[in-house]
Amino acid sequence: MDCIFCKIANGEIPSTTLYEDENFCIILDIGPASYGHALLLPKKHYANLFELPEELAGKAMILVKKMSTVLNEAVECEGLNVVQNNGELAGQTVFHFHMHMIPRYKKDTVKIGWKIGKLSDEDRDKLAELLADKI
Repeated sequence: MDCIFCKIANGEIPSTTLYEDENFCIILDIGPASYGHALLLPKKHYANLFELPEELAGKAMILVKKMSTVLNEAVECEGLNVVQNNGELAGQTVFHFHMHMIPRYKKDTVKIGWKIGKLSDEDRDKLAELLADKI
């Protein structure tokens, strides 16, 4: 497999590693959206959230929470986005599960957002029926 994030997570490509354990590493992004932008990478390859085992998903969230707290204090940001994309249409460009921690500052140029829509009663009822008892 020729996955750049697998190579980084397993030490084949150098990176600035902020944290590492048997399952994950957290590195500084080499193309940061803002000062302090970091990535969580699992060491084993999972293309997206749907492939990631639930146990690792829980561990990933705990690590992202801890690192986000550390980043917030260290870089004195005024906010922080946690971003995780699944699939090309959703903005995923490297098909290895990863989570972005993006510190935010008043005058940064980072744009993450969408136009707020409206949930119709019909769509609400249809979605509720489709999703009932699925979890």
